[in-house]
Amino acid sequence: MNKTKYKQGNISIWNEIAPRYHKRWASINDGPFQSTSKLVQLMDLQKGYNVLDIACGTGVVTKKINEKIGSDGNVIGIDTSTTAIKIAKKWNGFKTNLDFVIMDAERFSFGVKFDAITCQYALFFFPDAQKALKNMRNNLKKYGKIGISVHGTKEKVPFFSSILDTVTEFIPDYIPSGTPDLDRFGTKSTLKNEIEKAGFSSIFVKSYVFKYSPGKFEDYWKNYLRYVAKPLKEKLDQLKNETRKELKENIRRNTLQYTKRNGIIEFPWEVLILTAKN
Repeated sequence: MNKTKYKQGNISIWNEIAPRYHKRWASINDGPFQSTSKLVQLMDLQKGYNVLDIACGTGVVTKKINEKIGSDGNVIGIDTSTTAIKIAKKWNGFKTNLDFVIMDAERFSFGVKFDAITCQYALFFFPDAQKALKNMRNNLKKYGKIGISVHGTKEKVPFFSSILDTVTEFIPDYIPSGTPDLDRFGTKSTLKNEIEKAGFSSIFVKSYVFKYSPGKFEDYWKNYLRYVAKPLKEKLDQLKNETRKELKENIRRNTLQYTKRNGIIEFPWEVLILTAKN
């Protein structure tokens, strides 16, 4: 995988989808984003802490952190998406102890060290997770704490797998070769091992299973087409009508085990939240 090309593509995608991501997911504390409060709670942040929120996206975790540390604390959110940073600034409003900066998780550096560092739903995107984690350690105070949230394995996050498993059968190059797997740290052991490898200690991993309903199947399918990034949408649009119908029907069958009698789908959604010390 060409890491530079992958990163550039990822930035382009997030610049496109950040507004939809914020409106549909991050800002409403539903489904997997119930983890935001859980992450901040497990971090045991204190008034006056200096905190870094890595891959802050549209600033939802950052906002919770700022509420926790108070006016005597400071928090910085970093991300590579300019669109996400703009939304984060607007969502959080102006505060003298809060800043958002465009930075790469694998390459950031500050003149001060942090009491705590958080990273929600991003570690699996980093092409070199170890480089990012070791960078976190270098910017963390001695005995400082990190908090990381990731999705569980695809079997435990059927919202994604119900569609992607089928789509990749029909379109083998739907996900570019070499793209990091979304669930690469989706078990307690793989996540813990990755963090341990980077030199952290006192590692604790907690599993949560949230519920998320995308509505009925037609809602689920239409919203996927509506919110999917442009490069993927273009590949789906190239399918012939009959093939597209077959694809949709196969996906519908995947969702049946999660569908209630009234036709509403309710997916389980496992999230792992890890804390560790430097």
